[in-house]
Formats: sequence, structure tokens, C-alpha cells
Amino acid sequence: MGKFGFSFSLNRFLGITQAKQRFARTTGIPTTKGGIERKIGRSILNLFFKK
Repeated sequence: MGKFGFSFSLNRFLGITQAKQRFARTTGIPTTKGGIERKIGRSILNLFFKK
């Protein structure tokens, strides 16, 4: 059986998730692996194809 709709995250409890989100919003630098990859990929494409 599952957890019946209850989940616990130590990172959320300690405020780490909120701090990372706040940092990402204020600086414009993503803190997730996928976000960093998207930002780098976008930069490379803009470098080659920007008019």
C-alpha cells in the first residue's frame, strides 16, 4: 500500500527548496540540472543562429 496521501521532504522542511527557488528567481540562474542544460543549450543556439 502507499502512504495514503502523506509525503515528507526534509529539504522542504528545512527551507532548502524555497531558498533555491528564491536564488534562481533573483539571479536568473537555474538550480536544477535540466534548467542548467536548457539555459546552456539556448545560449549555444543563440550564439550560432542569432541575427
